[in-house]
Parts: sequence; C-alpha cells; structure tokens
Amino acid sequence: MNKIPASTPAFQVIKDYLLNAVQTGIWKEGDAIPSEAALATQFSVSRMTVNRAVRELTAEQILTRIQGSGTYVAQQKYQATLVEIKSIADEVRARGHVHRSELHALQALPASELLAQEFGVDTGTSLFHSLIVHFENHVAIQVEDRWVNPVIAPDYLEQDFSLRTPNEYLVAVAPLQGVDYRIEAMLPTKSVADMLQISTRDACLVLHRKTRSQSRVATVVTMWHPGQRYQFAGSF
Repeated sequence: MNKIPASTPAFQVIKDYLLNAVQTGIWKEGDAIPSEAALATQFSVSRMTVNRAVRELTAEQILTRIQGSGTYVAQQKYQATLVEIKSIADEVRARGHVHRSELHALQALPASELLAQEFGVDTGTSLFHSLIVHFENHVAIQVEDRWVNPVIAPDYLEQDFSLRTPNEYLVAVAPLQGVDYRIEAMLPTKSVADMLQISTRDACLVLHRKTRSQSRVATVVTMWHPGQRYQFAGSF
C-alpha cells in the first residue's frame, strides 16, 4: 500500500506514479494499467481521486481508455508531433563556428503572479531563474531568460552552464512531454540591448516557449535574438 504525502494532492501522487511507470518502461505501449478499483485500494483513496489522475493522463495522450475493456498505455507521439527543440550550441557548431556563453544570473526567486499562473503554482513559490547570453564566434546572438520548475530539475542551480546549455541539461533530466511557443518581433529593453550589443531601436525576434514534463510545466523561457543576425528555419 502506498502512502500519500500530506503536502501533495492525492490525485497528483497517483498521476506521477502512473506516468513514471510509463516513462521508465515498466508499462509499455499497449499494456493495460491496474484498474481504478485496484489503484484506489493501493493508495487508500476514493475511485473518484484515481479517476481524475487517469482522466488527465488520458487527455494528455499518455493513456487511452477502451470502453468495456480497460485503460492502456497509449502510443507515444511526442517526438513525431512536436517541433524539434535544439540546443543553440549544437546549431552554432553545425555551422562550423564556436559557441560560448556568459552567465548573468542563476538563482532561486519567488514566482510573480504571472509566473505562478504559467507554472500552475502559488504566487511566491520558489522557481529557478537563469539569464544567459549565447555567442557565435564572439558575436552575441541570443539572450536566454529561463524559469525552471525545481520539482522537475532540482539540481538546476548546481550546473555549470559554461560546459553545457540549459537545454542540453533539461533534455537529459526532463523528457519533453509537450511544448507551446510563439514568435514575435519586439524592440529590446535596455538591458537586453546591452547584452546583445545592439540599439534599443533594433528589432529582435523573440521566442516565448513553455515546455511540459512529468505532467507539469517544466520551463518558461524567453529568447531574444537580434533581427539582423538571426533567422528561424525548419522543415517538416
């Protein structure tokens, strides 16, 4: 029988348990998961609590329910359906150039009201924050302003981001489950312009991206690119 920590909602504990079993390969695509009655007994909760965890994982396409049969591990489609997220260091090296980065901030800070809404946590909850400038052959091409959920990446503040990028670290510890993004043209703030060594009158291409892992929001990142030095490209 599993115990439910008092600090965590019961449905979330069950959801994390089911998701971990899928992600670690204990249950593979097409495998039936235990019944809601069995899970309710295992965790000493109501079937309604179990049903919420199963419903949410079904909505996220981790599980699939077959009427009159049961609930099964769904065919995983994330890599095929998501826009590929690459490390900027890999992009630079692929062009035969040299990548380096400058760390401007790496700390834990309380979530603002807006960030709390993005992450689905209470205002004031501790989040990790990093601010990094990426260079290609000594020319600044990106300011990466990233917020990270400590539950997903508890060792984030201990990383040496001169050796690998936050993206490279997060891909290793937090398998991508989903992503939302938008791109817009914006004028930079004075601090961003200074880091990119451009004028505040020079337009930037700005990528806003939110990623999910382990059924939680993992990161919220804003990446500023000088419009005259950078372009987005891809193929499907």
